[in-house]
Parts: sequence; C-alpha cells; structure tokens
Amino acid sequence: MSAADRPRVAVFRPPDERLDAAVELLESLGADAVADPMLTVDPTGAVPRSDADYVVFTSKTGVELVAGERADGGGPDERWEPGDATVCAIGESTADALRAHDYRVDRVPAEFSSSGLVDELGDEVAGARVEVARSDHGSAVLLTGLEAAGAYVHETVLYRLERPADAGDSAKLAAEGRLDGAVFTSSLTVRHFLAAADERGVREAAVAGLSDAVVGVIGEPTAETAADAGVAVDVVPEVADFDALAEAVVAAVDDRA
Repeated sequence: MSAADRPRVAVFRPPDERLDAAVELLESLGADAVADPMLTVDPTGAVPRSDADYVVFTSKTGVELVAGERADGGGPDERWEPGDATVCAIGESTADALRAHDYRVDRVPAEFSSSGLVDELGDEVAGARVEVARSDHGSAVLLTGLEAAGAYVHETVLYRLERPADAGDSAKLAAEGRLDGAVFTSSLTVRHFLAAADERGVREAAVAGLSDAVVGVIGEPTAETAADAGVAVDVVPEVADFDALAEAVVAAVDDRA
C-alpha cells in the first residue's frame, strides 16, 4: 500500500473533465489516484453523412462533437441532426450522452461492443446505408460485420486519439512495485501504457508490477488486449461504466489488504 494505507490506483482517462471526475471518484473511495492520461482527443471537424439509414455512435466524445458542445471545440460549425436515420449507440454511456444532447436513441445492443451491435442489426441491414461515426481507432469488427450482413457501410472519423508525450509515470510506478491498482477503459489505453513503458525501458518490469496489482478493464475486448500483452486482468465489471470499474478495483484492492 501507499502512504497512510491508501491504495495507489492509476487512471488513464483523457485530460479533461473525465479525468477530473475519475480522480475525484477514486479519492472518494479512499484511494490515491495516479492521473496519467494515455489519450488526448484531436477533433477532425468531420460530420456524419446525412443520407444514412442507420447512424452508429460508439462514444460520448463523438456525441459531444457532433452536438457542437465539446468544451475544447473542434466539432462542426452547426449541430448535426439525424433526420429519419435509426440512431444506434454502443454502450449506455454513449446512449446517455445522446439523450443528454436531445438526440433520440433507437437501438442499444445488449452486449456493449462492436460485435454486439453487429448481432443486433445483422438481420435487418441488408441493402441499408450505415454510417459509423467514431474515432480513428475503432474496431474493424463493426465495419466488416455490417458489410458481411449486406449493408453499405461508411465510416466518418470524428476525432483522433493520441498518446500525450509525457504519459507514463504510472508505468514507472508499476515497474517499481508501487501501484496497487490500475483502471483501463479501452484497448488503446492498454497499448499506450505499454508503449510508454517501452519508451522508459521498463515494459517487462511494469507488466510484472501489474501482476501484483489489481487490474480492472472495461469490456471483454480490452481484457483480451491486456491478456494478449501478458497483463493479467482481475476485474471486468458487468456494466461497461467507469464508476462501476473504479469501485470494483478499489474494493478488490481493499480485499487484498
């Protein structure tokens, strides 16, 4: 444990209100949060096509951009409107963001993943135009799965996700055995953590350090990415939600104490 028996838990959210909220939550749960952003959002200014039968959003960030309500700007000059398209959201947080910005939500797959949406729409999209609006690191599973179902699929990249140049303090702490927990919210945060560890020459030690910590991830795709890289995963909450993930990780750390 870290000083005063408060567990030290690393969090990798983008350096905006999401990171602030994550740190506040972890602190309220009795942890010392190690804020180490592994993603920055670089908006492209692109907008989804207006002639689609279905429009798919995969993140809260994408919704905020098309609504023109990102605090850091970068979205379209005018708010995007779905018209008669069926609006689909992967994950409840994405659906909640759509509703918060006065967009309707027509479909949310039971499984909050690209493959879950393919299963949800597979029987009805043959011949339909499907617009996928997301980051530049979206899974190919969504595009290829919908195309295999007979849809005409178009992808619009709303934003790019980059790794901050100074990211990686958490990798050093892990390598030194000074992390009690880590919360990964996407496959890309796992990859960027490992890349930062590589740059510091501590990847092997950082992975070993994580094996002694409680590692939590959102979703099976992130768990698979971690496992493929040799990172043992301890917690995958049933709900794809950061609050649930943070609470489960801190509880697991406390159980080990």
